[in-house]
Amino acid sequence: MKIPTKLACSCFLLMLIGTTAAQAQKKGFAFGIKGGVNLSRLTMGDVFTTRYDDAGNPYLGYDGKEVRDNLKQSFSTRTGAVGGIYARFGRTIFIQPEVLVSTKGGTFDIIRNDQQTPVTTSVNIKYSNIDVPLLIGLKGGPFRILAGPVTSFRIGDNQRLRDAFRQYTSNLGDAMSEAAFGYQLGAGLDLGSFSLDVRKEGSFTNLASFELEGQPVDGKSSVKQKITSWQVTLGIKIF
Repeated sequence: MKIPTKLACSCFLLMLIGTTAAQAQKKGFAFGIKGGVNLSRLTMGDVFTTRYDDAGNPYLGYDGKEVRDNLKQSFSTRTGAVGGIYARFGRTIFIQPEVLVSTKGGTFDIIRNDQQTPVTTSVNIKYSNIDVPLLIGLKGGPFRILAGPVTSFRIGDNQRLRDAFRQYTSNLGDAMSEAAFGYQLGAGLDLGSFSLDVRKEGSFTNLASFELEGQPVDGKSSVKQKITSWQVTLGIKIF
């Protein structure tokens, strides 16, 4: 059993234990399921770097010079899904741990300069996580505000990120982070057994980091990618 799976099972077990204890109190506790969408964007800055052929030699363009392509972030966003379980301990001030399966992604551009006219190629990446937020909130009436750290464990990706960088670096072994740390902050609305949440999510650590080969034009020797996203979810309180 992999570490993310063990973590998810452990968190679920802890929530069940908390549920049992809270049932005796019947006060200041909620447990439910939730699901919704992520709207995410990839950030990485802007860098020029040398392109290499399959033999590891610098790629030559139409003018016989080494090709240096422009790798740059895009303002395009990707839509993914999120769903899982949550528990809430407390009334006015509360703690809310969650275990969520989440898909996110982003887009970046590669401007290829091997022709007289540069050609832009967009690379769309998608990956799946187990996200474990631990949030602290304040509630007044039906309204809530909440914030806290989130740990994300990668459980899959579509390989397009690695494929796109093969011509610029051979340092691909540990490029994608197995775990990332970030934050969530947002607001929510409770209406009966239903809850609506809107959150902003950012990252403290990199989704991926690549050491580039050759001599970048602008002096950068690496590409560091992070994900920022907005999350909208609808929850149903089971008890």
